[in-house]
Amino acid sequence: MAVFTELSDEDRHSIAAAYGMNSLSSVIGIADGDRETTYLFRTKESEFIVTLFENGAEPLDLERAFETMETLYNNGVPCPKPMRTIDGHATFQAAGRLVAIVSFVSGSSTSDPAPGKCESLGRLMAQIHTILQRSHKRSLAELPTGALHGALVPQNVFFLGEVVGGVINFRLRHDDALVSEIADVLVGWASRPSGELDEQKARAVMIGYQSVRILTSVEKAALPGFVLASAARRYASEKDKTCLLESAVRAYESVTPEIVALTAEPHRS
Repeated sequence: MAVFTELSDEDRHSIAAAYGMNSLSSVIGIADGDRETTYLFRTKESEFIVTLFENGAEPLDLERAFETMETLYNNGVPCPKPMRTIDGHATFQAAGRLVAIVSFVSGSSTSDPAPGKCESLGRLMAQIHTILQRSHKRSLAELPTGALHGALVPQNVFFLGEVVGGVINFRLRHDDALVSEIADVLVGWASRPSGELDEQKARAVMIGYQSVRILTSVEKAALPGFVLASAARRYASEKDKTCLLESAVRAYESVTPEIVALTAEPHRS
């Protein structure tokens, strides 16, 4: 059930004061949902996304998401800049809700990405993995692990032309095998209705990714299995599950050596 929390004039002024917004010009409600209400706060200098969390959000979780975004933002990843209160806190209380604010990012999402967008997304994903990856020694037989965005779905990625202009929603950031997120992106962005991956889109994702970070031989060998698991989860969430196994197997079989082949030298940021 959708919810929407109205902000009183007092709430708006208390938020603006807590974040040092001295020239608030307008406040616009832009979205509602099951768990959060979103506003656009405009000042003379900038625009900010103000989120009021209805339930399920904890200050420590949002602090962790803020720290992740701060690391990425400071390293050139096009994510929102987390806005802290003048006291340095990641959250604030207003209208009886937990409040968090980030800078506005431009762009629009897409439900049918062209290969150019897929390549840019792959490059962005690799940048996130590389910047956040914990450095520790591992054997060559181990899968590299590190921090994942956790929700690189179309509604969380905005494009300016063919290039990613912004990526949002870091609340599901977690540690796992890096290849698991690659598989999720391939299934989420390059799947055809019948289940198999669109070769052009999937290859573009991998070209973009490996222009920043080259997959290990262990990751390349494991990728089809992770795609199988990701596809099975995706189709299991649909009402009609009669084609679940067939669709997942098609996704698995479409991860060919040509898709994961390295075709460009990685650049160093």
